[in-house]
Amino acid sequence: MKTKWRIELWCWLFLLPTVALFVLFQGWPIAASFYYAMLDWSGLTSDSTFIGLRNFVDVAKDPYFWNAYKNSFKFMLGVVPLNLLVPLVLAVVLNRPRLKGASIYRTLIFLPVVTTTSIVGIIMVFIWGSDGAVNDALMKIGWLDTPINWLGDAKWSMFTVILISVWKNLGINMIYWLAGLQSIPKDLYEAAEVDGARGTKLFVYITIPLLLPIGAVILLLNVVNSLKVFDLIKTMTNGGPFFATDVVSTYIYRYAFSSEMGLPQLGYASAAGLFFAVTISILAIIQSVLNKRMKGRAQS
Repeated sequence: MKTKWRIELWCWLFLLPTVALFVLFQGWPIAASFYYAMLDWSGLTSDSTFIGLRNFVDVAKDPYFWNAYKNSFKFMLGVVPLNLLVPLVLAVVLNRPRLKGASIYRTLIFLPVVTTTSIVGIIMVFIWGSDGAVNDALMKIGWLDTPINWLGDAKWSMFTVILISVWKNLGINMIYWLAGLQSIPKDLYEAAEVDGARGTKLFVYITIPLLLPIGAVILLLNVVNSLKVFDLIKTMTNGGPFFATDVVSTYIYRYAFSSEMGLPQLGYASAAGLFFAVTISILAIIQSVLNKRMKGRAQS
């Protein structure tokens, strides 16, 4: 008993720095947001007025919030399927042991992941601009007669941001799928080949079922991360044009820190953040339940 108690004590001692950092930089800000959401406060002065749930009511009545809310899900629905399918195809191709230079290809695909998102956004403004490289290439091959302002046209801006986001996160999702593929025992493939299974059948009846649990985790990560997108949209479009790419994160930033709306409204921004956090939490719980069911089916 003493040995077990000592082991548990040492475990908690090693965890203590992580717990302390979480409380300071995650737990306390979350708890403080609940308090700030009930204040009429700019965040710049000591003067604040307790107004209860009025900020939440104002957020619910604001059409611009619901526009940002809708755009967040539009972005998610555009990004998540591509972030699952395209990296999976690349992972299957690069997982082949006979493929020469596979490690080089993996590195090249992964490079955008380690590049700062804000830097990527700034560079992409020039590449996708009216006189940028994308328009130049499309006009040279005859796909365009006149240049398109990809980020300045409300018709194309969300589409462009989605494509760039998928490219930026292609590498990390590919690594997730590669980890899943390499965890599948080779004996299963060898046994299936002895029974006459080849190519597509191996992928459909062995690879896909065994990838479902890790696929559920990748899905959860991509859904949550896509709903929290900020820096890419902030640097590329700032929510424009005409709020066509405005998401909840840029909406919150505009009220909490930007001078666009006059004096900042930290209490109102906190209410908007908590309002949207409920949505993300519900989605995370649903996906967690589905993930457990999928793991149970895979084990059975």
